[in-house]
Amino acid sequence: MKLASRMATLTLMGLITASVIAGETVPTLAIGSPAPDFHLPGIDGKMHSLADYNSAKILVIVFTCDHCPTAQLYEGRIKQLAADYENKGVALVAIQPNDPKAVRLDEMGYTDVGDSLEEMKIRAAYRNFNFPYLYDGATQSVARAYGPVSTPHAFIFDAQRKLRYQGRVDSSMRENLARIHDARDAIDALLAGKPVANPVRPTMGCSIKWSTKGGQAEELVRINALPVKLDMASAAGLTALRRNTSGKVVLVDFWTTWCGPCVEEFPEFEKMYRMYGKRAFDLVTVAAQFPDERKGVFAFLERQHATSRNLLFSEDDTYAMMAAFDAQWNGGVPYTVLLGPGGAVIFSTQGAADPLELRRLILRHLPDDDYIGQQVYWNSR
Repeated sequence: MKLASRMATLTLMGLITASVIAGETVPTLAIGSPAPDFHLPGIDGKMHSLADYNSAKILVIVFTCDHCPTAQLYEGRIKQLAADYENKGVALVAIQPNDPKAVRLDEMGYTDVGDSLEEMKIRAAYRNFNFPYLYDGATQSVARAYGPVSTPHAFIFDAQRKLRYQGRVDSSMRENLARIHDARDAIDALLAGKPVANPVRPTMGCSIKWSTKGGQAEELVRINALPVKLDMASAAGLTALRRNTSGKVVLVDFWTTWCGPCVEEFPEFEKMYRMYGKRAFDLVTVAAQFPDERKGVFAFLERQHATSRNLLFSEDDTYAMMAAFDAQWNGGVPYTVLLGPGGAVIFSTQGAADPLELRRLILRHLPDDDYIGQQVYWNSR
């Protein structure tokens, strides 16, 4: 029997699990195997190795990441695991296995940051991680050695660093529906000197983003094939835009080609559009310039390859156009407004916006309809 076929058979039998990299099957570490060594940078600026945790009776390694909504919903439970067992001789280490360049922007519809080491530091600080968080995205050599299938994926080793459990953290992505706490049960059994009753459990979450997958570079080719459009906005159209009857969360960016901060932050807005555009979100850019400046405006939009909805004032009376959208707007650009359905103002600022805070605001207000639990996550700390 060919290796790939045999591994597929064993996987179906529940004896092993495996990940697939561009047709190459990467087996998940088998129960009883010794823990593979690692030498990885952490969010603390230090290098971490397996030997650093020699004093722990039990070692828990969880492969997780920033961008995956399932991994996000498990962050609190992983923190609680670390806290509950810290004084019982259990060490918990998290490893981020994804190549950040293999994560497309449209796969980041539920996150504020990506999976780079610098972005891991941002997430860890924001969510107050109480465990080491290590980066394997540069080579993915550790992920290849352990073979996680999705995020999160837990591996639990005994005092001799033999693998005694691998699989899910518990039995449901929704914490209130989790009836079986597999990782806790495995840790408790090992601390008591007993065998783990169910040493292998399936996982559910985002697949590992291997470097061979292709990601943002391929996505950019697709985006560049989309047309860039520029429509004229009347006063009545701006008033309608302000009312926001779209049913979506809408980010409105008033900008000009001659405004330095406008030009600098414009790519961030397009990035948000590419991240959240498959959800109930839209971006409308409005060039607060004269109609006869259309050529220069459109040239800028083409350089940015702005595939969002783009508008330009259709009338020469700039102040009337401003008032049509917001009578209180005093004219400073950039002027950024985040509208909820029905026109409720979630956020507005004259001057450059903080893109990280703006992404989090968007996530807090997007409908919680296709992955319930995300609004609770983004509205809690």
